[in-house]
Amino acid sequence: MYQIEEPKYFILLLLIPVIWLAYFYMRYWQTRKQKAVADAKLLDKIVREKSRLKPFVKMLMLSLSLLFLITGLTNPKMGTKLETVKRRGVDIVFAIDVSKSMDAEDIAPSRLEKAKRLVSKIVDNLVSDRIGIIAYAGEAYPLLPITTDYAAAKIFLQNMNTDLVSSQGTAIDDAIDLATTYFDEDDTNKILVILSDGEDHSQKAVEAAKRAAQQGVTIFSIGIGTKKGSVIPIKRNGSLYGYKKDKNGKTVITRLDDKTLKEIAAVTHGKYIDGRNTKDVVNYISDALKKMDKKEFETTKFSEYKDQFQWFLGAGLFFLVLYMLILERETQWLRKLNLFGELDR
Repeated sequence: MYQIEEPKYFILLLLIPVIWLAYFYMRYWQTRKQKAVADAKLLDKIVREKSRLKPFVKMLMLSLSLLFLITGLTNPKMGTKLETVKRRGVDIVFAIDVSKSMDAEDIAPSRLEKAKRLVSKIVDNLVSDRIGIIAYAGEAYPLLPITTDYAAAKIFLQNMNTDLVSSQGTAIDDAIDLATTYFDEDDTNKILVILSDGEDHSQKAVEAAKRAAQQGVTIFSIGIGTKKGSVIPIKRNGSLYGYKKDKNGKTVITRLDDKTLKEIAAVTHGKYIDGRNTKDVVNYISDALKKMDKKEFETTKFSEYKDQFQWFLGAGLFFLVLYMLILERETQWLRKLNLFGELDR
C-alpha cells in the first residue's frame, strides 16, 4: 500500500504540458521564419546535419525527468509490514441526504456542507469504531463500506455534492434498508446516523425504520435546515445562475421538516437532534457511543511505511542526464545508412 506525504507538489506537473506547448510553438515559429527566408530544398541542404527527431526525443527525456523528480518531491511511501490489531467499538453508518434541497443556504455555508462538517467532527471524536457512508436522494448509494479508515472517510466526505445522485427525491427508506446490509449479523451495537432536511420523506421511511429496529439498529436523525427555510440556488462551476422554480414558475422555498426524522428515531429508540449547533450534536453522539457496549474485532493494517522518493529522484536525474547528453545534430552513422535516399537528392 502506498501513501503520498506531500501531494501538494503534484501541482508542479502542470509544468509539463506548458513546456510541450512552448516547444511546439517554437517549432512552428522556426518553420515559418525559415520558409520566409529560403527555399525548402536549399534550406534542407543548409540544415542537413540538424536532426528532426532528436529535439522531440530531448523533450521526452525532459518531461520524464520532471515527472519523476516531482513525484519524488511528494515523498511516496510504501507499506512494508502488516499488523493485526484488536479493537473495541461499535459500527456506525452515516446516511447523508444529497438531494438538491441540501444546497439551500439557510445554514451557512449550505445544508450539505453543514452535514459534511458534522460527520467530520463526529469522526474526529471516534477512537476504534468502524464507520460507513451512504449518499441518498431519489435512490441510496453505498459510498464507503464499513471500515476503520477515517482518512478515507474524510476524502469521500469532501467529494460529496448534490450532483452525486442523478435521481431526485428523498428515499430515506432505501438508505435505511441499505444501511442494514453494512452491519454484521452478530449481536452488537449498530448505529445509523441520518443527516437530512426532512423534505419529501415518505411514510415508507417509518416502515423501514421498524425493520431496522428488528435487526438491532438504533437511528440518530439530525435535522439540517431551518423552519423559516430558504431558496435553492442553481450553480454551475461555482457561479449562481438562478433559483429553483416549481412548475408554475414560482421560486421554491425549502424548509426543515423534522416530523419524519423524529418518528424514525423514536421507532428505533434513538434520538432526533437539531443540527444547527455543531458542538451539541457532536457531544450528544459521542456521549451516546461511550455508554454503549463495545464489540471486539480485528483489523489488518500497514504499521510501517518506508520512503520511496529516492527511486523517483534517481530516475529523474537519469533522464535529465540523457536530456543533456543528446545532441540535436544528426547521428553520422545513421546518416551514412541513407535509409531514405536523402544523400542522392
